[in-house]
Amino acid sequence: MLDRTFAALSFVLLLLTSSAQAAGLQLLEVDHGFHGIIWTPCAADAGSVPVGSLAIPGLETLPGVKNCPINGTKLPLVVMSHGRGGWIGGNHDVAEALADAGFIVAAINHPGDSVGDLAQRDSLSVWLSRPQDIMHLIDFMLNDWTSRAAIDPDRIGFFGFSRGGYTGTVLAGVDPDFQRVAHYCTQQNPFCEQVRNGEFPRSWPHDERIKAAVLADAAHTVGFTRANLASIKIPLQVWRSELGGNGVDPEGTARVTASLPGTPEVHTVSAAHFAFLAPCSAELAAAVPRICADTPADFDRAAFHREFDAQVVRFISEKLGK
Repeated sequence: MLDRTFAALSFVLLLLTSSAQAAGLQLLEVDHGFHGIIWTPCAADAGSVPVGSLAIPGLETLPGVKNCPINGTKLPLVVMSHGRGGWIGGNHDVAEALADAGFIVAAINHPGDSVGDLAQRDSLSVWLSRPQDIMHLIDFMLNDWTSRAAIDPDRIGFFGFSRGGYTGTVLAGVDPDFQRVAHYCTQQNPFCEQVRNGEFPRSWPHDERIKAAVLADAAHTVGFTRANLASIKIPLQVWRSELGGNGVDPEGTARVTASLPGTPEVHTVSAAHFAFLAPCSAELAAAVPRICADTPADFDRAAFHREFDAQVVRFISEKLGK
């Protein structure tokens, strides 16, 4: 098994470091209320695509080819969920690697919990709305997207970072234990007051269309227990940072990881939370230094992401089939 895994990873690394073609990019700026990006396999040479109203300070373009004809048919789909107050392109390198490997990838800015729209970022409502957002995205991709015939609806995967990892855990079948959350939520803020008052949802959205998931340094782990995690039936690849930070408690992620059912593939990284975000350009580091500074200071984010991207592609390829 180790030999096969090493051989598969070596092949993926070769693919990612060779002259792979560019990912096609489609911008969803108004479609069905979504603000998002779709990455697709593309046979054209790489370029640079302005992302218009989806840009953030320091990052106005992404690698790719705008509206490139899709290279392939009956392709697997991966949907992505960003972190708290994050951005659709926070893990654009992962999306590009997956598209280069033959996947269609779709991501949206979560309404109320993303750059430029933080109205619900610290509200109890996002615990429910985030999984619903991803379900609506899958519905759109399968039923309303103009190129929906290119998707194999039986091969859908998920990638989530930080609060996106929480999102994926719920979608995989888990009902968070809000009695446990209430016990630990002692701060005097609207969220904790809502939780202590029992104003949390009584039913949760799960999506059996998702066949495999990658969870990168999942946040908001307090509500997950060995009992409710047992409902997960799909294969997981789990990444966790040793140093955490920015709302991620390493002890909490370690507890949840150890409580997962079956035999999830687990990777521990000797760095802090933001190491999982795509490597920063000089412009992005100047505009948003907080997300670009690593701990420890000598952590090589670019080198790590070459391995990270390859491992994600390998896992998703193995579980969804290519």
